[in-house]
Amino acid sequence: MERKLYKSSQDKMLTGVCGGVAEYFGIDSTIVRLVMAFLTLWGIVPGIIIYIIAALVIPNDPRY
Repeated sequence: MERKLYKSSQDKMLTGVCGGVAEYFGIDSTIVRLVMAFLTLWGIVPGIIIYIIAALVIPNDPRY
């Protein structure tokens, strides 16, 4: 079966992007959130912009 990236409707804080990425890669969503926070706070990647774009582009999970 083909895996697809969706925003999580079960594991979300704001829009479900980090939860969806965690489900896609099979890791804990806390790790994804910590990496995203680290990248945003340290300015390595414009994390807020990436998160907003991902929230707009990644579809909602159709199973729920």
